[in-house]
Amino acid sequence: MSENLTDDSAVERALRVGLEEFDLSEEDRSLVDGEYDEDGYAIVDGPLPVVAVVGRPNVGKSTLVNRILGRREAVVEDVPGVTRDRVAYDGEWTGRRFTLVDTGGWEIDATGIHLRVAEQAEVAVDLADVVMFVVDATVGATDDDEAVVKLLRRSGKPVILVANKVDDQRTEADAAALWNLGLGQPWPVSALHGRGSGDVLDAVLDVLPTISANADAYQRGGPRRVALVGRPNVGKSSLLNKLAGEDRVVVDQVAGTTRDPVDEFIELGGKTWRFVDTAGIRRRVHQARGADFYASLRTQTALEKAEVAVVLIDAEQSIAEQDVRVVQHVIDAGRALVVAYNKWDLLDEERRHYLEREIERELVQVPWAPRVNISAKTGRSVEKLVPALERALESWDFRVPTGRLNAFFGEIVAAHPHPVRGGKQPRILFATQASTRPPRFVIFASGFIEAGYRRFLERRLREEFGFEGTPIEVSVRVREKRKRK
Repeated sequence: MSENLTDDSAVERALRVGLEEFDLSEEDRSLVDGEYDEDGYAIVDGPLPVVAVVGRPNVGKSTLVNRILGRREAVVEDVPGVTRDRVAYDGEWTGRRFTLVDTGGWEIDATGIHLRVAEQAEVAVDLADVVMFVVDATVGATDDDEAVVKLLRRSGKPVILVANKVDDQRTEADAAALWNLGLGQPWPVSALHGRGSGDVLDAVLDVLPTISANADAYQRGGPRRVALVGRPNVGKSSLLNKLAGEDRVVVDQVAGTTRDPVDEFIELGGKTWRFVDTAGIRRRVHQARGADFYASLRTQTALEKAEVAVVLIDAEQSIAEQDVRVVQHVIDAGRALVVAYNKWDLLDEERRHYLEREIERELVQVPWAPRVNISAKTGRSVEKLVPALERALESWDFRVPTGRLNAFFGEIVAAHPHPVRGGKQPRILFATQASTRPPRFVIFASGFIEAGYRRFLERRLREEFGFEGTPIEVSVRVREKRKRK
């Protein structure tokens, strides 16, 4: 194993030296050096740094988290203590990624469930690299706030003081009064409207380390987000009801939890999954006119929120053009994919035979997608969705080490070189995985690489590294040798 790693590193070093003879842009060099991915995000070789958002109940922590994430992720309700646990998400600002931790309201004299919430918040501070301490500027510093300040000082962690609910200039004086807490500059913010959020994030990045020893303590992103999609009347509602049935995550007022009205949290295979935009599934479109448009719009909305999609297909009916279109939507959105064939228990041998032929013909673009045969009505085999979802997400998150990737391409090209065209044969100069979610690869080449050869490389990448359940993208950047001066 160690010999292979040494060989891979040697191949990578040699290719990097050869690449110096070619004209590369600054963006190319950042990609090759592993500083930034293709989307312009800094690549971190280690656990991401942790930013914990803490404060007493109902000061707007979850609203601030949503503002930072740029999407409605954390549950927000105008009731103290809605966020029960510490939940971690992937955050990003000006190209830097970090783990953002939303915590429950911190009350010093807490009892019962509130005591557990406070304990969770203390754990979050212990594991954080930077703490964002949120105070309601319109209320001012309370006794609880003062007590939290003492705990934060004892932690020794860098603290950014966020004066929230400063919606206009009139309330900026309220923010200035928070200097008295002794934590340095209060940053006036309106988490609800976005006012000042960029400035406070700049302040966070100023004290945030590049990597953290603590980030692995978090299951990042909270429950994995699943979109249940498919053309109308294939059984999405039935499957959702079967999955949610007795295993629906209980929401009780004693625990102070709430549930996003458009999402459902469902316990499957011993873990919680977040099925997104389920309101769209439960809201049936009865009018024939425009039904396809609204179905397509719901699919698009769900995919924007999701990490993985389950495409449900009615196995009793022939695979329709609309089924293929939904699958293509998932690929275009860059989401992980599982295909579930509903009503499998109703098929006779003849229909199963014809369905297999249809799958080979109509879904030829996704032979890599895990397949599950289920019955939404009876619940037959629905438990098999869990390992399929886990495999797809693992592939979606997977990164190939640069040395191994280049050694692999070297072996492939040696055995199956690109065809010679016009007396020239393009060479692969260097390859890198630019990003994950989904995996994107960039190849630097000395000449144009034909579409057929790119498909061949993608097929071999899948054979070597798996990538079951995720689309992968291979792009080529043609670079010429530097002209001698």
